[in-house]
Amino acid sequence: MVTTANASQLATLRHVSNARVDATLSALFDSQPAVAPRLEAAMRHGLLVGGKRLRPLLVYLAGNALGARDDELDAPAAAIELIHAYSLIHDDLPAMDDDDLRRGQPTVHKAFDEATAILAGDALQALAFEVLASQPHPRLGSMVTTLAAASGRAGMVAGQALDLAAVGGHPDVDALAHMHAHKTGALIVAAVRLGGLVAVDENDPRLAALIRYARAIGLAFQIHDDVLDVTGDTVTLGKISGADAARAKPTYPSLLGLSGAQHKANMLIEEAIAALAPLGEQGAPLADLAHYMIERDH
Repeated sequence: MVTTANASQLATLRHVSNARVDATLSALFDSQPAVAPRLEAAMRHGLLVGGKRLRPLLVYLAGNALGARDDELDAPAAAIELIHAYSLIHDDLPAMDDDDLRRGQPTVHKAFDEATAILAGDALQALAFEVLASQPHPRLGSMVTTLAAASGRAGMVAGQALDLAAVGGHPDVDALAHMHAHKTGALIVAAVRLGGLVAVDENDPRLAALIRYARAIGLAFQIHDDVLDVTGDTVTLGKISGADAARAKPTYPSLLGLSGAQHKANMLIEEAIAALAPLGEQGAPLADLAHYMIERDH
């Protein structure tokens, strides 16, 4: 459980993280004239209108835990959010999840049109690698590979393909975990790995501990999301509640029951916190975030 004092400290860290990444993202549009104004407007809508910025926060917290400065983490934090924003724009398309609402606003294809939404997602994805590659770093190659692998055919895109294939089916809990480890978990692991790589070499045991942490919270996050789709409301969620059940999508509550899903999420949070032991006190903010993720709406 997050104490009041820890919750206050975490809120401050989130505020600082959000402000930094939002400033970095906004500067990408303000620093050069728009070649295609409608495309730029759609990109802004999908990227800058709301969002909790969980993945950038993980970049900052993981990097800080291993000694990296915030200014060194700005580029990877922005890059991971650009990939996340692109994925949401494409996930919301009629050919995918067919959602009309995101973050309390019309989805990009509703605010603009389908073709513009596809192009906006494409442009945000390319911009993520442009931002990441623009910052010299001795481990830049590993960082670019981390982001690419987590985003593509062995990561998030593979997870979305598995998700679409599962609609109307009856996968077991292991198959569902496999799908979510790619669709949701891959970018969460990448966020933590990117932050860690800014500070330490790939063979540092603390980086391995962070990745174990990220894998556990990535699945816990998805289970909690499934639970909120059942228990939350549209205003709170910023998207249509009950959408998973309406589309016959397999979820943890549908397989384990609501209380079983909540218990599974809690167990994963404990697993995540245990993984942080090699970091000592430096891992405390990450532990607080793990608790916060399932104690509050995200």
